[in-house]
Amino acid sequence: MGGFSKHPARVQQALLRGLLRRAADTEWGRRYGFGEIARARDAVAAYQARVPLHAYADFEEDIRRIREGVRDVIWPGAFRHFAVSSGTTSAGKIIPVSADMLAANRRFTLSVGLTYLARTGNIGYLLGKHVALPGRIEEDPAYPGMKIGEVSGLQAEHVPFLYRHILQAVPNEMAFLPNWEEKLRTVARRTVGMDVRCLIMVPSWSMTFFDELVRQHREQFGSDARTLADVWPRLQVFIAGGVALSSYRDLLQEKIALPNLRFLEVYGASEGFFSFQSDANDPAMLLHIDNGVFFEFVRMDEIDDPNARRYTLGEVETDVRYGLFVSTCSGLWSYPVGDIVRFAETAPHKILVAGRTSEMMDAYGEAVFSEEARHALYAACERTGARVRDFHVAPNFPSPDRPPAHQWLVEFERSPDSMDRFARAIDDYLNEANRHYRIRREAQAFGLPDVVALPPGAFYAWLRETRRQVSGQTKVPRMSERREIADAVLALYPMETPAGERR
Repeated sequence: MGGFSKHPARVQQALLRGLLRRAADTEWGRRYGFGEIARARDAVAAYQARVPLHAYADFEEDIRRIREGVRDVIWPGAFRHFAVSSGTTSAGKIIPVSADMLAANRRFTLSVGLTYLARTGNIGYLLGKHVALPGRIEEDPAYPGMKIGEVSGLQAEHVPFLYRHILQAVPNEMAFLPNWEEKLRTVARRTVGMDVRCLIMVPSWSMTFFDELVRQHREQFGSDARTLADVWPRLQVFIAGGVALSSYRDLLQEKIALPNLRFLEVYGASEGFFSFQSDANDPAMLLHIDNGVFFEFVRMDEIDDPNARRYTLGEVETDVRYGLFVSTCSGLWSYPVGDIVRFAETAPHKILVAGRTSEMMDAYGEAVFSEEARHALYAACERTGARVRDFHVAPNFPSPDRPPAHQWLVEFERSPDSMDRFARAIDDYLNEANRHYRIRREAQAFGLPDVVALPPGAFYAWLRETRRQVSGQTKVPRMSERREIADAVLALYPMETPAGERR
C-alpha cells in the first residue's frame, strides 16, 4: 500500500475504475454514468469527457442533505463524520468523510511509520510516548448523531487500539478540549515528565506549545530548562503537517536543540491524505497513489479556463505549478483541494506544496506565489541572522508621498541585524527567482518591500479576534491581494511612525 509503482498511471486508472464502480448507483453515479465510464477502455479519458471540474458550491446542497441522513448521494451509504476544512481562505467548508476514507487515512499513517522504520532502522521511536495536538471534534449540534470537526480529530478518534493504549500520550478527551490555551497547558502538564519519542503537530503552533512545556518543566521540577532537549532528551522524530515545514525548520531546530532529531513532513487535507516525506534528506514528498484518491492536475496558468487540460500522473512535468483536484472514496469528484503543487520528481512521483491557489500576489503583474515568499524570507533570515515565527504579505497601495509596495507583516522570533538589509534580501531573492517580479521592479511598478515587525503573539491575537475557535489547524494566510487581514492585524498594534517608514 505504498506510494511508489513502476506503472503509476495504471495504478491510478484502476483506482478510478474502482471508485466509479462503488459509486455507480449513487445519485452522482447515475447523473454522470459512472458504471458506463468504469467499463470504458480508457476510463480516465471517459471520466474527464463526462465529469467536469467541480467547485465546493456544486456539492454544497447535497452535503446539506447528506448531513440530514440522506443516503447514496455522492458515495454509497450514509455518512456519520464531517470535516470542517481549515483552509486559509474559507469560513469553513464541510467535507463528508466516509468510513472508507477514515480507513485510507489510517493506511496512510501506517505507511508513514513503516517507511520511516525501513529508511532508518530506528525502532527507538516506538519505545516511548507519542504526543499529538489534533483538532477538536464534537457531536454536530445541528445534526444529532453526526460527528463534526477537524480531520486530524476524526483520525485521532479512529487510531488503532494498540496505538491508543500503548503509544498515545494524551487521551482524546484532553486533546479535544475546546479552549486552545487551556488545551496547550493541559497537554504540557500531562506530558512534561514523560519519555516522549515522537511529536505530531503543526509547526506554526508547536513553538507556542514548546514555550509552555519549558515553562512547566521549570515550574514542576525546579529546572533551568531552555529547550526541548532539556524536557524530552530522547525525542527522535517530528512529524509535521498543516503548513510548510521549510518556513519553521531552523526555528524548530533551535527550540528543540537535538542534533539527531529527524523531521518528516506529511501533506493531507480534509479531502484526504496525499503524500509524505519518505526520505528525511529530501524535502519532496512521495505521492500516495493507491489509497482512495485519484489525482488530476491543472496548470496554474490555465486554472481559470473552464476548458483547461486536466493532467494525470502519466502526463505531469517537473517544476510546473499545478492546481490539485481529487476524486475520492468519500464521493468528491474532480474536486479542488485549493493547493498548488509542483513535481520535484516523476519516478517516483514526489511533490512540493507551493501554496494555496488563492494565495498569489499579482497586484502589479508580479505573480509571486507563497512558496517564493517563504523562500525569500528564508534567504533574508540567512543574510541577517533573523528567525521568523509567522508572516503575511499584502499590497501597500500608493499615496501621494509613497510608492506602491508589498507590505510584509512579520512576527520575528529573533530580529534581523538590519531591517533594511532584511527587506533588500527579500527583494534580491524575488528579483532572482521571479522574472515577472524583476520586470515590474525594473519598471518601478512598485518599490522595495515594506517590512513591518510585529510584536510576539500578534497573529495569535488577530486569530482570537477573528476566529470563532482557534486550534492547532488554524492557519495564518500567507498572502492576499486585499488588505483586510493586514489592516486588522495592524489595527491591534498601531504604529507611531507613518506607514511608509515602518521597518
